[in-house]
Amino acid sequence: MPATPPDGHGAEGSAVLAPDGGRGPAGRGSPQTVRARRRRFWLAGAAMLAGSSVLQAAALAVGSLSLVQPLLATELLFTLVLGSVVFHRRPARTTWLSFLALAAGLALFLGAAAPSAGRARADAERWIPVGIALACLVTVLLLVARLVKGPPRAAVLGLASAVLFAATAALLKEVTGVYQQGLAALATHWTPYATVATGLAAFGLLQLAFHAGTLVASQPALTLGDAVTSVALGVALFGEEIALGVRILPEAVGIGLLAAGTVGLARSPAVSGKWDAEPAPGTVPGRGRAQAEHP
Repeated sequence: MPATPPDGHGAEGSAVLAPDGGRGPAGRGSPQTVRARRRRFWLAGAAMLAGSSVLQAAALAVGSLSLVQPLLATELLFTLVLGSVVFHRRPARTTWLSFLALAAGLALFLGAAAPSAGRARADAERWIPVGIALACLVTVLLLVARLVKGPPRAAVLGLASAVLFAATAALLKEVTGVYQQGLAALATHWTPYATVATGLAAFGLLQLAFHAGTLVASQPALTLGDAVTSVALGVALFGEEIALGVRILPEAVGIGLLAAGTVGLARSPAVSGKWDAEPAPGTVPGRGRAQAEHP
């Protein structure tokens, strides 16, 4: 991800062998070296985020907002796998089950809801009320974030960034529709510039969320908030439809699984602790190895 651990601990934060075979400050590396290394990681993450935006635009050009954005929830599984490797932790069984519940709930909900394609572009008069509603929601979330600390703050900031990422995706879908009229029409339209501004704001809030708490505290709120907001924007802006009727039951079960997974993650030691911000229990200084977290 395009962010460093909140308190700077991790692989670079553990002592290494000193030249004389001991362990001490001489083996830690200079602060300048550590900062340069962290900057390289940050820039690499930002580059990957930019690349994913290109792929996201391609997907939105041919698919509905209500389908493409919720599918991004699958990144939670990749986050868990990569995080366990990078931070030398094996998440507890309950953490895995919570993530699987999220994935199963997402698959069940999307399969039952079967979002329609909708229109390639939204009606111009719909953008103003939707934009005002989103701005008010983000403002409320930021006010709430000032009242809490730790994992709750990270979760609230993650949700605020999720709302802006969903708005960015909606604007990006509009951009792909305008692009069909040619580059000249795109250059004179307001949506490309609004997309960049909203995306940068979302990225800034994402950094605040990551630095406010652990990755697993902010990531579920980020991904699930993006999915829910995107479905709402798909319906409100692009006329996408969600199947109801007899499909309400499996949709409700899917939402229930999503909720169960969220609650499970909130109670997981990985969320309440500092899974991605401190060396694992039993770490041997300088070795970069950690004992696994047992269920």
